[in-house]
Parts: sequence; C-alpha cells; structure tokens
Amino acid sequence: MITTIDPKAISQGALHNYLLTAVAPRPICFASTIDTAGNVNLSPFSFFNVFSSNPPIMIFSPARRGRDNTTKHTYENILEVKECVINIVNYPIVEQMSLSSTEYDKGVNEFVKAGLTQVPSEVVGPPRVGEAPVAFECKVDQVISLGDGPGAGNLILARVVLMHIRNEYLNEDKKLDTAKLDLVARMGGSHYSRVIPESLFEIPKPIKTKGIGIDQLPEHIRESKVLTGNNLGRLGNSEHLPSPIALAEFKTSARYRQALLNIDMNDQMAVHLLARDWLERGLIKEALALLLS
Repeated sequence: MITTIDPKAISQGALHNYLLTAVAPRPICFASTIDTAGNVNLSPFSFFNVFSSNPPIMIFSPARRGRDNTTKHTYENILEVKECVINIVNYPIVEQMSLSSTEYDKGVNEFVKAGLTQVPSEVVGPPRVGEAPVAFECKVDQVISLGDGPGAGNLILARVVLMHIRNEYLNEDKKLDTAKLDLVARMGGSHYSRVIPESLFEIPKPIKTKGIGIDQLPEHIRESKVLTGNNLGRLGNSEHLPSPIALAEFKTSARYRQALLNIDMNDQMAVHLLARDWLERGLIKEALALLLS
C-alpha cells in the first residue's frame, strides 16, 4: 500500500510537515545579519546547503511564517545590508542555537540571549559566532522570492569571501575532520540528528572507475533472497567480474578453505549469507568471488 498526496489538496502546514520530515537530515545555517542601524540578529535555518565551490555559493531560505505570512528579521536585514555570516552548528552549541530561534522582538540581540560569543568579522559587517566550528563570511549576490504566501521561501545566494575554522576540528593534514566536528542536522518536528563516529560509514565513490552495474551480475545473485539492495549496489560497483584465473586463485586462499569448513558450497542460501557477511565487513572482491565459485 502507498499513500499518494496532491500538495494542493492539503493545508500548507500539513505539507510543511511532510516536506521537513521526509527531506532530512538537513544541515543548519546559523545566520548572523545586521540592519542599517547596526542591530545584530542571529537565527538558524535548515533550508540550507552549499551549491557551488567556484564561485563558493551557499543558499539558505528564511521562509515566510506559515501562521501569519510575515517575513523574518534575517530576510529583512539582508534586504538592507547584503552581507551575512553562515555559522556551522555542532553538538556543543545545539541548545544555544535552538534558543536563538525564539522570535524575539526586532533589535534584540540573539547572541546575548543565547550566551554566544560575538566575534567581529574581517570582511563583512555581521559578527560571527565564536563557538562555531566553522564560520563563513559572505556577501549576498542575490535574493530570490519564491512567492508571497505563507510558507513561501526567500532564497539567499551567499558568496563566501572568508572562512574561519577552529583548529581543534582540523586533522594532521589541516583538513576538516568529520568525526571531530560532531555536527547536528535538522529532522522533522522537534527532532535533530547527531553525526558521531558510530553513525558514520563509508561507500567507495564510483568516480575514477566505472562499476559494472547490478544488471551485469548473474541472475542467482540479482534475485537473491538474502542479499539486500545495498549488498547488490556494492557488488555492482565492482570494475569487472573476476576472471577465471582470479577465481582459481581465490579457491586456493585460506579464506575460501575456511569457508568450506563452515558451509556447504552447494547450499546457495548459506553461500549468500556468508557473502553478505563478507560484504558488510568490506570484503567485496572476496564476496563476489565466493558468489561466483
């Protein structure tokens, strides 16, 4: 069974909830802005991502409020002063970030309310969050309104002109360390997700090589009752099927001899179960050879 929904047939609020719960996790743009009087505003937005590295462009969207169709201070400030700082949010500041989303009156400084350190920027007017692991000083190239009704987005195209990275989040090669960053992302409702080492996994990128594709795997593998779509995807990312020589060499390996002691090679279910185990341990070539033996 499947539920099919026409966006025009439900309320804006219901559609909003479906969209934000399904399209997740979303990175958080913790945007600091100023108005022409110099009043500072700090607010988070999860309609956000990076869209180009040359030029370096980030886009976020302070949408119109669903309940009364009013615009947010961030959007109003950027129309006045086309600059912002996009601060990245990690777990150590997530509660302060959430507090800053309170709809304080215009002119109230959320840095003060949230207890965050206001650090002067070097190129733009708005300050950056001192506690943020990474902060991007940006010039706003363009503002695109997507509508004038409740929930309508306002795309802020922000060009990065300077980056600030706290050294404790760099590895020995001076690159950002994903595990150290401890980033958080927005989910549906009041939920967030946290990027900790236990939640990280790697998938080989099919950039330098061309995978054979699942369609090139033998039928008994493609139609396996044991192997998952992820398992098949990993096998299909192989550059080629093992040659007869490679299969012969595999059959002389200690790993294959050990497999013969544990399973009946004529039992397809047992072979597929063992291959799945090997795939989940990263033994891709061995798993493919086992399935073809």
